[in-house]
Formats: sequence, structure tokens, C-alpha cells
Amino acid sequence: MSDWFYSPAGAWEWDAAKRTLDELFAHTIRYKSSKAYYEMLRFVAGFRWYSPFNAMLVHIQRPGATFVAPAYRWLYKYGRRVKPGARPLVILQPMGPVMFMFDVSDTEGEPLPPEVEKPFEIRGGNAGGRLRLTIKNCKRDGVAVYTAKMGSQQAGKIRCAEPGRELEFIFGNVKKSKMVLVPLRYELELDDNASDESRYATLAHELGHLYCGHLNTPNSKWWPDRRGLPTENEEFEAESVAYLVCKRVGIDSPSEKYLATYVKECNMIPPISLDRVMKAAGLIEVMGLKLLQPREKKAKP
Repeated sequence: MSDWFYSPAGAWEWDAAKRTLDELFAHTIRYKSSKAYYEMLRFVAGFRWYSPFNAMLVHIQRPGATFVAPAYRWLYKYGRRVKPGARPLVILQPMGPVMFMFDVSDTEGEPLPPEVEKPFEIRGGNAGGRLRLTIKNCKRDGVAVYTAKMGSQQAGKIRCAEPGRELEFIFGNVKKSKMVLVPLRYELELDDNASDESRYATLAHELGHLYCGHLNTPNSKWWPDRRGLPTENEEFEAESVAYLVCKRVGIDSPSEKYLATYVKECNMIPPISLDRVMKAAGLIEVMGLKLLQPREKKAKP
């Protein structure tokens, strides 16, 4: 039996209880073609009013959906009722089990507002605020972000740090902020000559490697340890994460060109964890929107 079987990545592959979505992904050919996978990513990127994971669940159930909302929201916000016999779509509810959603095609009533008629319009992206907030939230997981001079073929990199140092993670609001010490676990470098948008794209890519489990994990409840994957698989996952994070806020990234080229040159995608791609993209997206709370559970020694 190969060494891969005994690696952390191998152990993760066999832990089906943690990977319900990946079980579905592994047993269907729907997204294994590079073209179908890319189309799904584009759908998730456009469905930006829900998390990447929930947007993907909508696509699995109804690829042609354009705008979904619960029945009560259709009625009270848009003045529309769900048609009799309409089939609901199921997504995960924050702090709860599931929510039942209906596509606009399943409703009738008042005229549709612009955000419903043209939900996939691209907005111009500016990464300045998102970049700074994401870097602050990186300290929550022991990631120190630096800028340095990079070569023409490299925009950034992440690596495990030498143990022994700590980072100050400040959270809360301006009037009542708190600080906790977090062990320094990773160092992430960005090109000091790049624009904010380019740095944000690189940051999303490198954090994609981290949260997909390509380095290691201080606690398997935070993200899994999937070391031992082939380099091609790791890069494909990280590029997918960066594409979703950037596309959903209207920022151009090299990941879009990477994926478009991959579709032209390869018929099938490499074996990946769709679960980790979506959850990593969702976490990085949230990191750019608000200051998060410290991790609740202590890291493993």
C-alpha cells in the first residue's frame, strides 16, 4: 500500500463521516468535468448574497436558479407569493438546521427589483478594507502576515513558523477591545510592490492552502490536516478558493485565468475536496467583513 494511505491526507480521505458533501461529489460525474466544475464555480461566485457553501447547495439542487429567498421574505420584502406546488430548495441556516428557499421562478406578484432581475451583475471591487481586516483576523489562527520584495514569478507564500513566539490578537469594538495571545504558527509573505487588490488575491490563495489543510492544523475542529496531497490537487483547491473569494467581490485575480486555462487543456479536474474549497472560501470571505472572536477551543499540544 502506498505511503499516501498512511499520510494525513490519506486518513482524511477515509473519514467519510466528516465529508458528506465530498461523498456526494465522489459518486457523481456531474462536476468531475473541468467545464462543469468551472460553471459551478461561476454560479457560486455570482450567488454572493449567500455563503459559497449554500450557493453550491442551491446549484446542486437547481443549476438554473437565479435568486432565492424564503417564502416570508418574498412576501414581505418583494410582495410576491410562492406558487402552489413549488418545490423548495434546502440550504444550511446559521445557528440552526436548515432553511427552505424558493427561486424567483417559483413566485408571482409584484414587479421584480433590479437586484432580483439582474443578480449576477459584476460590481467593481476594492480590496483595501477587506485586505486590512483579513490580515488582522489572520492573527486569530496564528498567522503573521508580512510584506517583502518578491520575484517576478512569485506574489506570496505561506509556511509553518518556528515555535516559541506569540501574536497579539485584538478583538471587540473600539470602545471595548480585548487582546489575547496566540501562538505564532504560520508566516505569510505578500509582495510589497503589489496593489491592494493583488495582495488580497494572493492572501486568499495562500489562506486557501491553509484552510484546505495543506500545511497542518493546530486543531482538527478548526480545519483538517490533509498533508500529503499531490501538488496539482493542492494548487487546484487553492486557486478555486481564491477565485471564489475574489470574484464574489468583483476583484480580478490570476485564479480566473488559471481555471479558464485548465478547462481548455484538461477535460477532468483532479480529485479534490469540494467541501474544503467551499468552507475555506466562506471563512476567508467572512474574515474580510468583520473582526472575528478568538477560537473557543484550545489547540492541541
